[in-house]
Amino acid sequence: MDSATAPQSLSDWLSHLERIHPSVIDMGLDRVALVRDRLGLTPAFPIVAVAGTNGKGSVCAMLESILSGAGYKVGVYTSPHLLRYNERVRVQGQEAADETLAHAFARIEQARSEVSLTYFEFGTLAAMEIFTREHVDIAVLEVGLGGRLDAVNAFDSNCAVVTSIDFDHMEFLGNSRDSIGAEKAGIFRAGRPAICGEGDAPAGLLRRVEEIGARLQLIGRDFGFNADPNQWQFWSALGKRSALPYPALRGDYQLGNAATALAALEQLRERLPVDMGAIRRGLLDVQLPGRFQVLPGRPMVILDVGHNPHAARALASSLRRLPGGGRTIAGSRCSRTRISKAWRQQCGMTSTSGWWPVFPARAVPTPNESGRRWQRYGSACR
Repeated sequence: MDSATAPQSLSDWLSHLERIHPSVIDMGLDRVALVRDRLGLTPAFPIVAVAGTNGKGSVCAMLESILSGAGYKVGVYTSPHLLRYNERVRVQGQEAADETLAHAFARIEQARSEVSLTYFEFGTLAAMEIFTREHVDIAVLEVGLGGRLDAVNAFDSNCAVVTSIDFDHMEFLGNSRDSIGAEKAGIFRAGRPAICGEGDAPAGLLRRVEEIGARLQLIGRDFGFNADPNQWQFWSALGKRSALPYPALRGDYQLGNAATALAALEQLRERLPVDMGAIRRGLLDVQLPGRFQVLPGRPMVILDVGHNPHAARALASSLRRLPGGGRTIAGSRCSRTRISKAWRQQCGMTSTSGWWPVFPARAVPTPNESGRRWQRYGSACR
């Protein structure tokens, strides 16, 4: 592609990315590794890779908040985005500018030549290109789907995290927790720390850990937490961290995510030490839209991006802890049939009081289109 025909704006580039590969998901590392090598992307900074059925975004956000509070220049790559693609790539807490992303996309387009890349593969390489040019102190990378064959796994992590393991994307990862756990454990590396925030770790994950030779740290066995009404304590083989504030992220599952993030930080302590002040500030300041996010005003409006049975159960548990009563109106991008099944069976609802079709059930929008639609609905809700 020459300069005359190359996309110019970020919007043009995102539209281009949606067209250049025959399928949205195409698992495998060969293509992305080939373009990685052509670009010479061999990061000198440490990498934390975070996989899991749910909790990935929360753990990434806590790591970012704590490490930034400790004075480190942190690069974070997450997906999907809610309103703008720029949300996916952050450096020092700031979203990448349109021009920065467009420049990175142009570099990858030039390097890939005949190699076809998916939307996510292109974005992963762009994030790493930006982090390398920005000379970050550490990169936190959220796995898109699974682990072993995800584009993020083309980069060796210094510490790998699996937050939780449950049923989702079974057409790619298998129909059992064993197979799903084994796929997610594919991000672990020999001799390097492997943090697992799933208390009921399936045998498939444990077998993969042994095969790889990773140093497993398992919640409830090697690290964990004790909760009091107004504070909590993290414990591990290295000792205890007491009088910790509850994370600013709401939801009764967030202490497990916080403990998992702290366990990862402990494994990085020799290269990136973090003091108690940074941990406390990071937990208090962490932000992540769409994770049991309560909007100001009345009636209470809660935004949550949960999209699988595990997330539905967690959402239901958090909803039951809220004070007060009255009707609950559920809005979803799912079809009415699917929302009935997911919410009535997993959330324990006997009926659906209300339903709001954010997206038509007949089609799943492209990533770029999703952002545009959420922008409209988000503006209407503010």
